[in-house]
Amino acid sequence: MNESTSKGVNKFVTLADGTSLPAIGQGTWNISENPNNQTDEIKALQLGVKLGMSLIDTAEMYGHGASELLIGKAIEAIRQDVFLVSKVYPQNASKKGASKACENSLKRLKTDYLDLYLLHWRGSVPLEETVAVMEQLKKAGKIKRWGVSNFDIDDMQELWHLTNGQHCCVNQVLYNLGSRGIEFSLLPWCKQHNVSIMAYCPIAQGGSLTKQLLSNKVVSDLAKTKQCTIMQLLLAWCIRNGQVIAIPKAVNKQHVYENAQAASITLTEQELTLLDREFNPPEHKMPLDIV
Repeated sequence: MNESTSKGVNKFVTLADGTSLPAIGQGTWNISENPNNQTDEIKALQLGVKLGMSLIDTAEMYGHGASELLIGKAIEAIRQDVFLVSKVYPQNASKKGASKACENSLKRLKTDYLDLYLLHWRGSVPLEETVAVMEQLKKAGKIKRWGVSNFDIDDMQELWHLTNGQHCCVNQVLYNLGSRGIEFSLLPWCKQHNVSIMAYCPIAQGGSLTKQLLSNKVVSDLAKTKQCTIMQLLLAWCIRNGQVIAIPKAVNKQHVYENAQAASITLTEQELTLLDREFNPPEHKMPLDIV
């Protein structure tokens, strides 16, 4: 695959406020760790934006800010083309802590605002206080919108009953073909309440499930039939319903092209049924999978 034959992202997810986002964005967990790779990582992010993967996700936790610093360099000249997402530590999600954490993220990212700011996971700070400071940051123009990460259905229901809790527009959770627990109750609830799902580890990167998925004969045979890589097939599956934004990481040119092109792959009902037989949809509530 080369630049002339690659296709940009052609599937989109619409947020509650009407914002249309590419169904495949770019994750940045574990980037910037090796100084020798940073030039390639910057080029990969820039290429991804060029190919339509304009959503870039990061967090103050990633590399203790190093990921945000690298992204700041990558997008400095193309900030207007990027939908920028970052996340705040739960211990920093207080009235004073979140304002300071957000300012620090903005400085590292070399930008005046975040398109989306997420609470990374629940901690000891009262959820009501976090919602209030998110609204303050939005009013101040520091963030355009806010959401949460690693929230299960009971967390979302609690959030929904708080003042301004219904302004939450995204829940970022672990989701892939090998980890489908959210499909039983969380995914339907979020769909009903117009909360978009952002899937991290959409191809089970780095976990034990990766081997299971990569070595599965049905997955492998189906990828051959679709004339795509297994990774592309898994991404196509992840975004199949129009509600999920997948954020795979890619640190080289080839993988960036492949990720973008995965949005052009459509799975038939018969093909989805084959995958369901191998990786069963949940039949009961399961604990939220978290890495």
